[in-house]
This record gives sequence, structure tokens and C-alpha cells, in this order.
Amino acid sequence: MSTPLSMAMVGGGQDAFIGAVHRMAVRLDDQIRFVAGALSSTPERAKVSGDALGLRPDRNYPTWQALIEQETKRSPEERVDLISIVTPNDSHYEIARACVEAGFHVVLDKPMVHSSQQAADLIAAVERAGTVFGVTYNYSGYPLVREARHLVQQGELGTIRKVIVEYNQGWLSTKLEASGQKQAGWRTDPARSGLGGAIGDIGSHAEQLLRFITGLEIDSICADLTAFVPGRELDDDVGMLLRFTSGAKGVLVASQVCTGEENNLRIRAWGEKGGLDWRQEQPNELILRKADEPMRHLRSANPYGSPAAAAATRIPAGHPEAFIEAFANIYRGVADAIRASRGENRRDPELPFPDVHDGARGVQFIERAVESGRSDRKWTPARWDPDAE
Repeated sequence: MSTPLSMAMVGGGQDAFIGAVHRMAVRLDDQIRFVAGALSSTPERAKVSGDALGLRPDRNYPTWQALIEQETKRSPEERVDLISIVTPNDSHYEIARACVEAGFHVVLDKPMVHSSQQAADLIAAVERAGTVFGVTYNYSGYPLVREARHLVQQGELGTIRKVIVEYNQGWLSTKLEASGQKQAGWRTDPARSGLGGAIGDIGSHAEQLLRFITGLEIDSICADLTAFVPGRELDDDVGMLLRFTSGAKGVLVASQVCTGEENNLRIRAWGEKGGLDWRQEQPNELILRKADEPMRHLRSANPYGSPAAAAATRIPAGHPEAFIEAFANIYRGVADAIRASRGENRRDPELPFPDVHDGARGVQFIERAVESGRSDRKWTPARWDPDAE
């Protein structure tokens, strides 16, 4: 085992759900250790959070600017290797670019930034610096998602013809943001969330999952974005038709007003030889269908699985392995890439992770979806008019 890499975190302090997820994830493989942070936008709360999490006083920073400045002054052996950014979307670009320009490797929550221009600028910064940059599209970290990708790559489904991906939640079925709930507040605020509501928050996850498994690239879209909750500025429901460069067709649905739903992400794909079906709420089962053959229920951690799935698996068959582990697989891939960049080992091709280019494609997808949703040119009247006969 190599010496663990050291990590600082920006954001993710007390009562922040996603910050705790990231910290739990990096502990699973003991390859990355959380040693420093600027854990809130308010210096006082940042200090309290750092104290509660056991950070040394000299590495418990009041601001992200102070974190970068002070860590840069440390010797190469002492300064952090990686900075994890888990702040609301509006601050991603400024913080991430500053980290990259200071020479730090970065893991950033999605969506990566607010605009394609920012994304292109960040790609250029990463290429100049030569740093590793990961984006936490965490659903690509599940073992059976990687098994599904392997099956497609091996031609088990044949040429893909049709894909349906849907991500349904119900937590924003009411105007929760009016109650002061922090997550609802910034996710429904255009100034902080960006152009998209549900399309940016969960629709981008659905698009990346589709692309990761199938390898398909979107050629054009027809999107319908709705804000069902009165007074809400951003979309909370999305329906979309997809055309791919290969000629395949698809449907994407993303909604946060499906009352009673929890976190129902599902993808189905069909090719000329077979189809697959995976659901995030039953993550350890992948259904494979082929013509004139019994339906197969593939399970994680079994010997018939691919090397790609095995590389993402930690525990024996029959033991649930899911959300935290998926995040851990993204971090493990990033850690492996950082070590490879230093010549410490060869990067394992079975440990892929979404990078800055994947993040940029996600930003462009959100922009195009919002653009399509604002246009009425895509609609053909379908109401029957007997006088037209």
C-alpha cells in the first residue's frame, strides 16, 4: 500500500449531507486522508466545523483563499495533494480554477460550473497545470453500472437502438425552499444553482450515466422543462427526447415532484441482440435480456462478473454495496491517476472516473436542454381537428 494521499475539503461542514458522504467515501480504501479544510463560507462556522471533525488548528482554515495560500507555502511533502470542493454550484468555477492554478489535484461536485465558457476555461487550466481533475458523477461508480458498460463494450447487446433513462424524486413536490431548508434553498435559486433546476441537479446525472454505460453521444434533443410548484423559478420536472450520433434514439425523464418517490434512478438500453435494466434503488442486480433466452439476473461480487465490476467491488456476494462505495470508487480512480502522474504506479484501466471533459459535456447538456425547453419550435400540434379532414 502506498502512503495515503492527503486531502483538504472546501465546504461540507456541519449539517452538510454531501460533505459527510465524501469524507466517508475516502476512508473506505485508506488511500486518501482528510487533513485540512475551509468547511463553510462563514469563517466562524468553518472553524466550528473543523474543530468538530478534529482538524489541527493550523489546518482549519477560515476561507478557501486562506487554505490555498497556506497550503501552497508548505513543503511538497506536507501540503495536501488533493482538494475536494463540495460547495453550492455558483462557487465551483472560482474555487476550482484557483486550486488548479495553484497546482492541486481536484475533485469537484457536479454540475461542474455554470457555463460552457467556464468549462472550456477550466479544461484549459487543467491542461496547463497537468493536474488530475475528477467530477463526482457518482452513479458511474456502482459495480453493476460498470458491468453494464462492460457488456455493451463487449457487444452483448449488439448495436444500441433505444435507451430510456429516468431519475425521479419527490422531495421538492412542495415549496420546500420557503421553509428555510438549506438544500432546497440553493438548488432552486438560479443565482446559486445555475440555469437548470431538476435538469442540472439530477438530469445531468441521468445523461452521464447513459453516456458512461452505452458510449452514445447525443446529437440533438427535444426538451420540455416545467416548474410545477407555484413561484418556483427553476424547472422541477423534465421530459426529453434524444437523438444520438449513431442513429439510436432515447428518452430522458428527470423529476423532483414525483410525490412519494425517493431516489429512483433507472436505465434501460436495448440493442439488436439484447437489453439491460439497472435501478439505483436495487443497485446489486442487473437484468440482462436476450431474444429466445431466459432473463438473467446478474448480481454483484460473483465470479461471472467482469474485471471492471470486480475492481469496483469490496465485499462478498450477498452483502449490499451501494452509495458510499460508489463515491469511494470515484476517489479511488482519482487517487490511482494522481499516483500514475507521479510515476508511482501504472494507472489501472479498470478504475475510470469522470474527468473535467465529462464535467464540460454535462454543462453543455444542461445549457442545450434549457435552450430547447424555452423554444416552442419543436412542437407539432396533435389535437384532432375534424374540419381538417
